[in-house]
Amino acid sequence: MIEQERQEVIGLIARTQSLPERSVEGVVRLIDEGATVPFISRYRKEATGGLDEVRVTEVKQAYERLTELLRRRQTVLASIAEQGKLTGELRQRIESCYDPVQLEDIYLPFKPKRRTRATIARERGLEPLAALLMRQDGGIPERLAARFVRGEVEDENQALEGARDIIAEWVSENERSRNAMRRLFQREGMISSRVVKGKEQEGVKYADYFDSEELLRRIPSHRLLALLRGEREGILRLTAAPDEKHALEQLERIFVRGNSPAREQVETAIRESYKRLLRPSMESETIAQARERADMEAIRVFATNLRQLLLSPPLGQKRVLAVDPGFRSGCKVVCLDEQGSLLHNETLYPHPPQSRIREASERLVSLAERYRIEAIAVGDGTAGRETETLLREIHFPHPVEIFSVSEDGASVYSASETAREEFPDQDVTVRGAVSIGRRLIDPLAELVKIDPKAIGVGQYQHDVDQKLLKESLDAVVESCVNHVGVNLNTASRHLLAYVSGVGPVLAQNIVAYRTANGPFASRADLLKVPRLGPKAFEQCAGFLRIDGAENPLDNSAVHPESYPVVERMAADLGTDVRHLLQEKSLHDKIDILRYVTDRTGIPTLTDILTELAKPNRDPRSKIQVFRFAEGVHSIDDLHEGLLLPGIVTNITNFGAFVDIGVKQDGLVHISQLSDRYVSDPNQAVRLHQQVTVRVTGIDRVRGRISLSMRNC
Repeated sequence: MIEQERQEVIGLIARTQSLPERSVEGVVRLIDEGATVPFISRYRKEATGGLDEVRVTEVKQAYERLTELLRRRQTVLASIAEQGKLTGELRQRIESCYDPVQLEDIYLPFKPKRRTRATIARERGLEPLAALLMRQDGGIPERLAARFVRGEVEDENQALEGARDIIAEWVSENERSRNAMRRLFQREGMISSRVVKGKEQEGVKYADYFDSEELLRRIPSHRLLALLRGEREGILRLTAAPDEKHALEQLERIFVRGNSPAREQVETAIRESYKRLLRPSMESETIAQARERADMEAIRVFATNLRQLLLSPPLGQKRVLAVDPGFRSGCKVVCLDEQGSLLHNETLYPHPPQSRIREASERLVSLAERYRIEAIAVGDGTAGRETETLLREIHFPHPVEIFSVSEDGASVYSASETAREEFPDQDVTVRGAVSIGRRLIDPLAELVKIDPKAIGVGQYQHDVDQKLLKESLDAVVESCVNHVGVNLNTASRHLLAYVSGVGPVLAQNIVAYRTANGPFASRADLLKVPRLGPKAFEQCAGFLRIDGAENPLDNSAVHPESYPVVERMAADLGTDVRHLLQEKSLHDKIDILRYVTDRTGIPTLTDILTELAKPNRDPRSKIQVFRFAEGVHSIDDLHEGLLLPGIVTNITNFGAFVDIGVKQDGLVHISQLSDRYVSDPNQAVRLHQQVTVRVTGIDRVRGRISLSMRNC
């Protein structure tokens, strides 16, 4: 990208994002230098004017889109030049175009295309006739056509038909007509769905859409994705278009002039162009744009839920007994140490058909005593509620907290290459139980091993653009990992891979170096890791923590490049860094203005003071014990009006799903989330929040439960 284009792109981003050009330029420069979003937003606030992670991400995405557009512009220019049709005016239009849709409209008449009806008509020499008809200057069409009856053109009607084919293509490729139709389709397009004949029984779950119509620009994302899924499965047939009469009137206003004898020919060509070319093209484009918006909204919902899940409160480093419940196959029990390492595993059979309750209870007490268990994690899947009830009835010799833990994705992990690598000698049931226990100790460290799509906290995640979904979810995981920070001496390679500037290869190298040389004594030792150079060190060091390091700043979010600043602060107060961290009364005596330099500004100094006050503080909230209502185990135990405690398991645009302990989550519709108006469910609830709900409806046939949080 030449400097002029770069400045134009920066200016365009600044205008569209309502940001200062200096801030955008700072982000773009850092991105070009290989900096990551977490690093830029955390350690380069002076360069960006203090943009947060969301705004930095938006600038990065806009920069990538425009960079791709510039590459496409060059391809278009080269293609037209190769045809010998690139005029100075056309070049200027293309080089000043920053709208991908407009660029493709400009290119359309020059774009190499398959053999069309218009192509055949041109080969027969009928383009001059089409031009004469389009002039609509009084010439009689049949007389004009008679001049072109030769070769493969057998008569006037055939000549006129070919000319209309050419006119139809002109109309469909004309920028003005395409823009008019684009606006009309976007403003007035109705998406209609009809059931495919004979698919009524097979597609009964789409019954609400067997005969429906809705303004496309107003359809909610989840409903559009449902329609598109129904079409993909061959159940529904979709169309998306405005009133045809209105569309033709607009096209005629553009191309029809006066009452010339050629008017009828042009109107016929316009109708043919609309039905055969323009409508299908605009329909595909409009649905694709609506699909893109729906995808982005669904991805946003998934990303929001995933962030909340990854930042769920950790139990912390405690000894855990984890249970993967089951009936016939038994309950797989594992004991883990404070680091999540497997100490013991076995299978117990407290539930039918074996019902060895006493044996299981005694064994659980023995395990809790032997391995000094401090907490128990119970999977929330099959037999989860029954197992939790049993555990709460056991009198352990010392206090033991009991937690229900989501099993979403545990089976995916247990069968994965990662799980086989960690536990090559254990079967999938043991691996699954270990994962449940580790999720309680540290949800973030365990969930990064699982494909985010398998965690089950989104809506229609399998229907959206998978590339965009992966990019978005990977960014969320990276953001969460760097937000919390990572223990360099205990983190798995999977967790390290998401640290700013690290990635899978360096993560593996870090673990290999740690295995061969023992724990890292300082952040500086990272530079001894193969292939981890100064640039990668700059990006990752501030997000890695070393517990018990000689330099206490190595266990904080203060970046090594700022160590000299903290050391100066301590020296000016007549103390050392360790004492400065421990003695909070000293912080009020620091005048940060004394430490401002060209490189270190007020934003960085403010962050340093914040970190000095709470070094290595985990930003996640504290975990809380939760209990379902006694005596409520199945949908048959429910009745309308019943008040119950519950856990929010998923959040969508239309409401929140809540686990009330009956093996079927209930739905709190967005209108029932609060006593006040709520436009976004995230305004009222968060994932894994403990809530009180009222049962408002029970559909036992379809297994649906309606809940409300109003007046609860």
